[in-house]
Amino acid sequence: MEVQFDQLRIAFDSDSLFALNCALALVMFGIALDIRVAGFRSLLKSPRALCGGVACQFFLLPLLTFLLVLWLQPQPSFALGMILVAACPGGNVSNFMTHLAGGNTELSVSLTAIATLMAVVMTPLNLAFWGGQYAPAGQILQQVHINPTEMVQLVGFLLALPLLAGMGLRRLRPGLARSLARYFRGGSLLFFIVLVGIAVWKDRSVLAQALGLVFGMVLLHNLLALATGFLTGKALGLRRADIRTLTLETGIQNSGLGLLLIFTFFGGMGGMALVAACWGIWHLVSGLLLAGYWGSNPLKKQRTA
Repeated sequence: MEVQFDQLRIAFDSDSLFALNCALALVMFGIALDIRVAGFRSLLKSPRALCGGVACQFFLLPLLTFLLVLWLQPQPSFALGMILVAACPGGNVSNFMTHLAGGNTELSVSLTAIATLMAVVMTPLNLAFWGGQYAPAGQILQQVHINPTEMVQLVGFLLALPLLAGMGLRRLRPGLARSLARYFRGGSLLFFIVLVGIAVWKDRSVLAQALGLVFGMVLLHNLLALATGFLTGKALGLRRADIRTLTLETGIQNSGLGLLLIFTFFGGMGGMALVAACWGIWHLVSGLLLAGYWGSNPLKKQRTA
């Protein structure tokens, strides 16, 4: 089983990979259409929540994921998939879930934007560092021979450029940006999901064999991520609205970016792809359940101001 999944490759031709690149870039562009530069300025007056969110995303979650991997001792490709997901920035639906949960939406949007920009450097860095600390996963990294410069360039193209373009359009043409946002986010995200679904479907019989095992790891990993955001917010003494935001921002990861990096740099390694795909499904379920629960228990108005 171990050899089978570590050596399994999910086929993705160059045309499909290009379409996947474009879809993810459009998702990020759609997110950026809702981001206002003024939102950053207001948060800089009280940066504790912002710094806490960044620390959760790029320092605490990768570290705790590594410790979880040491405890579980999963197959190398599964371990590397978990580390890669933890190294990615927050997911694109966290802003909607934060709004549903009655959290600080402005903080959520700003954290998504900052984490996305930082991911250009931090995602490759965290993947290389923490992946190398777990010897079995480190062997995969050595075999793949990833060029850090190429990964930084790809992540920058997929995340930073669309984000800056969307924010620029929002600043110059706010009315047009609001109109486009409704179509870009939903349409491009659906297109992205369909492409990944087609790729995974080709190897469904083999991937189904490990689904139960992978789902258990993903459930534990996602619970760890949510708890990291929640407990960090508590430790910092943040308002309850901000704690809800940090919880969801840390628990909702951009697994779509993870999948794209797997297809581009790891040849569609089956174990890694299965972890990222399962995370992409489960974090929607867990995030919506938690956001729905919190949304049914609204905070006092002055606590969310």
